[in-house]
Amino acid sequence: MIMGTKSKIEMETKTKGNMEIYNDCKCVPADAKTDILAGRMKGKTNINAQWRIEKLTEMFGVVGFGWKTKTLSKEIVDGVDGSKCCFIDIELYVKIDGEWSEAIEGSGGSSFIANEKNGKYVSDECFKMAFTDALSVACKQLGIGADVYRGFDESKYAHATTTTNTKNNTGTTILADRAAEAINKPSTPPTKTQSSVVDSQMLHEVKTVIWAASKKDVNRSLDLLEDFTSFKGKDGKQVKGIRDFNLLKDKRLETVHGKMKKMYKELYNELFPDNGANNDL
Repeated sequence: MIMGTKSKIEMETKTKGNMEIYNDCKCVPADAKTDILAGRMKGKTNINAQWRIEKLTEMFGVVGFGWKTKTLSKEIVDGVDGSKCCFIDIELYVKIDGEWSEAIEGSGGSSFIANEKNGKYVSDECFKMAFTDALSVACKQLGIGADVYRGFDESKYAHATTTTNTKNNTGTTILADRAAEAINKPSTPPTKTQSSVVDSQMLHEVKTVIWAASKKDVNRSLDLLEDFTSFKGKDGKQVKGIRDFNLLKDKRLETVHGKMKKMYKELYNELFPDNGANNDL
């Protein structure tokens, strides 16, 4: 009976030791997460790529000394209708107590040439995004971001609450929540014409990226919209932008959409992987 109890204690102690690294890195801070609102990964949570590097450095040391990667292969594969995808295989190594680990494998992919509504889009960052994807797969095996992958993360977009006043009075909170809902709610269903469907998708993409870029702050998102829509008139005077997403239409919508894709290129690619980029999940 005594031996049985001792063995149980030893087993529990060993298990705790095995789970130490896993438990230290399984939680993802709120500022390193964004909700994916479109594409194949809609409803999932995206983990910021830089946070993984930060976590590896925190736990094991400077890259090259406490952790390192080795690229095994890179290739570009033909897809359908002239599209192309790139793939990369890597090995991740970490140092614990002065000893390097065995290889922790990771594979990733991204679009190189994608078919978009305005023609073919060629990504000059496809291998970088594929590497980020592969690193995330390797990190996952260490437990980095495990709570998100296991479904314990509750940062779903629909449940986000935003407070614009630290005093948190009821009126302010209600107004903020309503504003967030107005920003995030889907656009009114379009008529069955190609142009209206495209406009609806563009508006949805603008709302999604600006909301994520503002870190889900209502006032900040409206400030960004105002910046995007302000311009200089023919008389040289600055024309103030709008602060209402529902007023984004036609040429103004196209202009804002173009500015948004250029300014937040990586964020856009992460949130909308179907439009020619890899999702870093």
